[in-house]
Amino acid sequence: MLHIKPIVSSLLRSKSGPILLLLQIILSVAIVANASFIIHERLSLMARDSGVVEEQIVRFNVYSFEPTIDHVQQNVIDQQIIRDLPNVMAVSSTNMMPVSGSGWMDRYVDGPNPDTAKSMPGFALYLGNQHLLDVFGAELADGRNFRPDEINTRLDDTGMKAMVSQALATEFWGDESPVGKIMYQGDQTIEIIGVIKQLQGAWVDHRHFEYSVIQNIDFGGSSQNKTYAVRLLPEHMEDFEQQVTEALLAENPNRVINDFDTLSDIKQLTYNNHRLMAWLLSTMVVLLLLITALGLTGMVMFNIQRRTKQIGTRRALGASKMDIIKHFMVENYLICIAGGVIGGLLALQLGEQLMKLYSLPMLPSKYPIAAVVGLLLVTTLAVIFPAFRAANIAPATATRTV
Repeated sequence: MLHIKPIVSSLLRSKSGPILLLLQIILSVAIVANASFIIHERLSLMARDSGVVEEQIVRFNVYSFEPTIDHVQQNVIDQQIIRDLPNVMAVSSTNMMPVSGSGWMDRYVDGPNPDTAKSMPGFALYLGNQHLLDVFGAELADGRNFRPDEINTRLDDTGMKAMVSQALATEFWGDESPVGKIMYQGDQTIEIIGVIKQLQGAWVDHRHFEYSVIQNIDFGGSSQNKTYAVRLLPEHMEDFEQQVTEALLAENPNRVINDFDTLSDIKQLTYNNHRLMAWLLSTMVVLLLLITALGLTGMVMFNIQRRTKQIGTRRALGASKMDIIKHFMVENYLICIAGGVIGGLLALQLGEQLMKLYSLPMLPSKYPIAAVVGLLLVTTLAVIFPAFRAANIAPATATRTV
């Protein structure tokens, strides 16, 4: 028998300690459940597959300060120079990089009349030539890549074509293939020629993160400042910066070549806030569990000291060591379960407020349950050793002062 009634009576005789511990457990469960959920969400975001070969992509900028330069022609020359370097697998100019936190966003409509046309969701708009798909290492699920004769150099050119990500195609067209569809961007028509299996945008927290489009514009000829994305194996990246800088400056010294970054480093930097949040919340969870465990340990040690004669008397009247241990363990579980139930309800309410204020998903009930189970395990370890100490109190202790 667990003899719950005398244990409850014993707790009620000294209410302040158990009540304070109960409040601590309630808050711990509420906070730990929501913090664990947020940690899981952050880690899930960071673990998403970008759809590109991150470790093989390097980005750099070229700024030309020669006023008479033909940027379109220079862009063609520069890309060929880069392409001819040893170990380069593919190169393209681009206006943005995946998971970089910076880029272009746009949307198409499915008809020329803006009053009746249906608009696509907002998407990340990549500009590049027929090599950009190879630079990213992205795969086509349907349709084809751009042909060399289809590449434009200006945003207002005619003959625009685009490849859309599978997520965007599914969202707008459902199971229907978008290949061959004509979309509109103002007065401009864009033909959808391909579907990319996966290509993320630049903004990792955006709800349209998986919606991307590559349009057939070689953006390197548009201004003095050009961004190139190059694909090569990681072991060749260390020498690439010096090689490409020397090669481009040898052809035209009137420019600055800088901002070399691998896509892996860019992604690491973009997710720094998520990583920091996960680390801080993990630390908080550990500290909360530790403080709760120490609180229970302290209460049990105090009760042992306060009830030394009572425990000795029980031992003298035939209570076994296991009976003494069970007493303190049940006392612990009563407080934890009561606090866990109330804390779980508070956790769900707190999760609902976070959902409204910060657009977080609804807190699944498994997180409060897991928090309670985890707390029971931690407090069991915290209580069991003092309980064993109590069980070792000799029966003679009860009569020592008589």
